[in-house]
Amino acid sequence: MDDLERRVLDAIDLDALVAFLQELIAIPSLGGQERPAQDHVAAAMRRSGLEVDAWDLDLAELRSHPQFNMEVERTEGRGVVGTLAGRGGGRSLILNGHVDVVPPGDPANWRFPPWEGTVHEGRVHGRGSVDMKGGLACALYAAKAIRDTDVRLRGSLLVESVIGEEDGGVGTLAACLRGYHAAGAVVVEPTELKLAPAQAGALTFRITVPGLSAHACVREEGVSAIEKFLPIHAALLSLERERNQAVQDPLYRRYRLPFALSLGRLEAGNWPSSVPESLVAEGRYGVAVGEDPEEARRSFEAAVQRAAVADPWLHEHRPQVEWWGGQFDPAAIPVDHPLPQTVAAAFSDATGSPVALEGMTYGSDMRLLVHVGKTPAVLFGPGDVRQAHRPDESVSLSDLRATVRTLALTALRFCGTA
Repeated sequence: MDDLERRVLDAIDLDALVAFLQELIAIPSLGGQERPAQDHVAAAMRRSGLEVDAWDLDLAELRSHPQFNMEVERTEGRGVVGTLAGRGGGRSLILNGHVDVVPPGDPANWRFPPWEGTVHEGRVHGRGSVDMKGGLACALYAAKAIRDTDVRLRGSLLVESVIGEEDGGVGTLAACLRGYHAAGAVVVEPTELKLAPAQAGALTFRITVPGLSAHACVREEGVSAIEKFLPIHAALLSLERERNQAVQDPLYRRYRLPFALSLGRLEAGNWPSSVPESLVAEGRYGVAVGEDPEEARRSFEAAVQRAAVADPWLHEHRPQVEWWGGQFDPAAIPVDHPLPQTVAAAFSDATGSPVALEGMTYGSDMRLLVHVGKTPAVLFGPGDVRQAHRPDESVSLSDLRATVRTLALTALRFCGTA
């Protein structure tokens, strides 16, 4: 590192970063309730010296876009982008993070309250700490350190605070369509400090299985939709096994099921003493990097129909497959692209350790930046996704420090300094 880079890293205020993260965790920014958190981020950006663009999303217009997905019914949304304008002649860089979080569930299952941002034994606890308010705080404070040291970048540095990532990515889609694109982007998802030039796809599905209701005392005169779902479930497990056994991607060698098919919700019947006349199964279907999502959908539908054809009842009363909610296409950029090369070198210099390259098994807004915004992107951020969407979500202070330092160095080197 040169003297300018050391000066920027020395200007990073980790205590202030953690305090800001605690404030952000304390705002319950569930899907559809993100505005207070977005306003808080926008105010912090202004205090940090960034030029702020805050706008109301045109949800009606966004619905017409082929990449629009939204499970949560929103009546409004807020976009926020803070910019540290460059002098010109350099590459622009986006740091992208989302403020929306999933529900915390029963607070009794948490050791620390989900909406307080408690610091304990070197970790910040609370809903959103790892997914992904911690990463967003790192992005903002990396830009702030550059601004505080009066370093002028050649290319512009943009910090995007977006909504709706958990249910389809409406916020990042809106930012792309508003004209925000760059030579590169880092999405600060929890990657265990690994560098991910690839992300899996994830498609939400719904299967409706018909049965025939009857009184439970003569159940053989009815047809249980639960029993008829069993061969379909077996077919889906077989499909998952076959698809994942075919994976040869070295970025996913750690995982036995990098592109998992998971059932998340089952609902059947309407009365305990009646044979269930229908069953609805909803879940998530992993899509391999480089795989055509439409072909993946066809494979799924064919597996369901093969199971139906083999059953006399289902042969005549076919189950229905719907694709709804979050539809995350896979995305990837070459490992030798300048962006991952820059991030890898920055991580090494910031931490003293080499970065590990790995593909992420979850869907993210990376695919919108790549496919809609035409912006090469990687995933890199603090914490482990295994801590997300569960009680006692937390992120370590050491991960926050490594991330903010890496992002600051990446911005200096990727954008260039005047």
